[in-house]
Amino acid sequence: MLRFEETAFWVLHRGKEYGPFDYQWSKDLHGIELMFDGDKFGEFIGQHQLHADLSSYQLPRKVATVASIVLGSVVYGIRQGWNHERRIQFAHENLRNKPSSL
Repeated sequence: MLRFEETAFWVLHRGKEYGPFDYQWSKDLHGIELMFDGDKFGEFIGQHQLHADLSSYQLPRKVATVASIVLGSVVYGIRQGWNHERRIQFAHENLRNKPSSL
């Protein structure tokens, strides 16, 4: 389950809430920084450059997977020029269509 508040979101898993996950534009406005609980854990630099590593937070695998799908969907939607509602809808579509092995 997800809870959204403006651009931030929390992942609810087994009765515990993880987050906030969020993004912000990099200082040069060319990239998008990926944030967890106020810390930068990754960055989308361009169409072929993405770095993200949540391993140091020791999140449950399902939480990291859901957060990655949602953030990836949001970044894609930003690049497409979609509004907030469309980006969230796209994230939900991607979560429903993810392989069951994830």
